Amino acid sequence: MDTGSGRLRTLPSWMLSQTAQYAHRLVSEGLSEVGARGYHYRLLTALEESGPASQAALGRRSAIHLSDLVATITELADQGLVSREPDPADRRRNVITITPAGRRQLKRLEKRIARVQDELLAPLTAAERDQLTTLLTRLLDHHARNA
Repeated sequence: MDTGSGRLRTLPSWMLSQTAQYAHRLVSEGLSEVGARGYHYRLLTALEESGPASQAALGRRSAIHLSDLVATITELADQGLVSREPDPADRRRNVITITPAGRRQLKRLEKRIARVQDELLAPLTAAERDQLTTLLTRLLDHHARNA
């Protein structure tokens, strides 16, 4: 991949987008080695962190579009990683819950993601990684508030 030269390499937006491409590729490859996708990780993480949820709430928590969310839930349910049960309060709605197998898979995926992060951030010291995370958090929070 061309890493650009001259003026492009002085534009933070260009550098962020190029780095994001590398990060996406590394995450996708790392997860595919264990038969998973990024949506699987996001969905399992959202369920682990916040508990059972309706499909709509889960879509908001995980930032997965509803059309992709339904397919992802089906994939995870077919693998026994989540359960999908009618909501007792509203039988028209499903509640999604992570299963014990889903928790075990999430632990495996977290280990894989940690290795990917190490690969992506290899040229940085621990302090630089912390600083980068702090700065990116500030940028994301600012733009999320103003979106």
